[in-house]
Amino acid sequence: MSAGDVERLAKALAGEHAAVFAYGLIGARTTGALRARMTQAFDAHRARRDQLRSFITARGGRPAEAAPSYAVPVVPTTAAEAVRVAVHVEKGIAAAYLELVACDDAALRKYAALALQESVTRSYSFQPSLDAAFPGMPPPAPPSPSPTTTGD
Repeated sequence: MSAGDVERLAKALAGEHAAVFAYGLIGARTTGALRARMTQAFDAHRARRDQLRSFITARGGRPAEAAPSYAVPVVPTTAAEAVRVAVHVEKGIAAAYLELVACDDAALRKYAALALQESVTRSYSFQPSLDAAFPGMPPPAPPSPSPTTTGD
């Protein structure tokens, strides 16, 4: 287990803390079937958070506690805004787990890959579109302009 693995676990834990906060906020502002789906996501992220805390502790690290609050793109007042926040959260989590997939420990790589898959699937279930070929990865840089030649 490398120090980098513990650092990656800590980043994933920070993401899960933020996700638990956001889904608590969303769940308090939704009703019906949407609230049930947001509650399921809340429970899934809470379970992942607890697992990550255990992984860090087992490797001699000290897991960070959650912050009192986290920034969200908007405090949802409509179902559409709630979905927007949920998709935003899942994209952030996907990025955190993408980093963890690169760790040295094979069991953690598998755990991260499954968590990444769950996050992308959950995001897609809320808003069926993918912004990138590889969810969780930053978009590619735009191509550099190539020099043009003019006729002489």
